[in-house]
Amino acid sequence: MRSVSLCARRAIAALAVCLFILIAGVTPADAQQKDKKNKNNSSLPTAKTSGPTIPLSDEQQIDYLVSTMLGAWQVGDIDKMHESYADDVTIISGPYMPPVVGWNNYLPLYQQQRARMQQVRMDRTNTFLKVNGNCAWATFQWDFAAVIDGQPSASQGHMTLVMDKRNGKWLITLNHTSVAEQSPPKQFSAPGTTQPHR
Repeated sequence: MRSVSLCARRAIAALAVCLFILIAGVTPADAQQKDKKNKNNSSLPTAKTSGPTIPLSDEQQIDYLVSTMLGAWQVGDIDKMHESYADDVTIISGPYMPPVVGWNNYLPLYQQQRARMQQVRMDRTNTFLKVNGNCAWATFQWDFAAVIDGQPSASQGHMTLVMDKRNGKWLITLNHTSVAEQSPPKQFSAPGTTQPHR
């Protein structure tokens, strides 16, 4: 029995050495070859090197700003949202409420609202952008869905954002959101099937 356990120990030790070599996997010759490859590829741009970039047009910057703001709003990333909004922003929300003036006044209201929501989705469609010097606006339709206080909720509406270009960066200075009324679709009858009024 002693010879069997000794054989088993040797097999396990050999397996361990093989695994170590496999995990370590780099011999000095391999390391030199990798260094040569890295030197040969050093002229290729990487994420760390900054090469020439193509500047975005104002319209593209604004479209990106709107997408960034909506994405941050959905996931609750207040730092990313604040990068999109001016400190003196005015927010007009869908319900009939007074405007909220200033990021610091809006933030606690947003956080209170966001704490009640899960599985948030906000899609935008039919976006129209207008740039006039250092002022611009974007208007679009939105489609919202989430679980609020444990219940599924959905709504649709319109949003208009007014932006100023400050120190070369577009910032939202006015956010006006309106909720579309949800009414049942009208029933239309086919032509010729209407009854005359009596």
